[in-house]
Amino acid sequence: MHRFRISSIDQDYFLIDGEELHHLTRVLRLGPGEEILGFDHSGRLWRGAIREINKEQAVCSVIRAEIPETEAKVKVYLIVGLSKGEKMELVIQKGTELGMTGLIPLRTRRSVMKLEGTKAEERVDRWRKIAGEAVKQCGRVIQPAVAPVLDWQDLPAYLPADTQWLIPFEGEKTVSLKACLKSFDPSLPMALIIGPEGGFEPQEVLWAKEKLGAKSISLGSRILRAETAAIAALTIVLAFYGDLG
Repeated sequence: MHRFRISSIDQDYFLIDGEELHHLTRVLRLGPGEEILGFDHSGRLWRGAIREINKEQAVCSVIRAEIPETEAKVKVYLIVGLSKGEKMELVIQKGTELGMTGLIPLRTRRSVMKLEGTKAEERVDRWRKIAGEAVKQCGRVIQPAVAPVLDWQDLPAYLPADTQWLIPFEGEKTVSLKACLKSFDPSLPMALIIGPEGGFEPQEVLWAKEKLGAKSISLGSRILRAETAAIAALTIVLAFYGDLG
């Protein structure tokens, strides 16, 4: 059954407009009487029947509402050093499918991509659209938040004070991600800080440890690409706490 992001919900009906309305009418050519699914990122999913379509919106009668178990039980944020090409897009798409709570693009010393001002805003808008498309594809009902591009000093205030921070670093040889997760509390948020193509400079890792209380961890003996490290680390965390596999 087709899924749509809804613009508003009342007790007996919900509305679809904008790009979602275009997709419903022009692409799928659905009409009154047909049943669809609607979600609004609140965690709920509504089954409805199209009642009326006009130029501004589609009005759908609510048949029933439910709370599907599609969201990860542990909150995991990805903080990803700005990377060039389609790498950020890949991480956002796959991170959404896997169950990340949100993503923060991070300016780092070795980031090849430089984003400021309007250019940064436009890129973040695109990334949010990619997350929205991935939500619909994978069946989730809450879209991961993609933050504005931040600097290191912005991080402490952006996530909850009780966030547990992890920073994969190729210089870490003794502590594995799984070993570190044994001492973490899965009821509290977690943040994985992933480096750009060239990795982190040691001073950045030291800052994360001192200012954020981050734990430096290893993802194994092989050097992973930035996008691989992000996807692998997220997968390990969710699998460790029983959300995958």
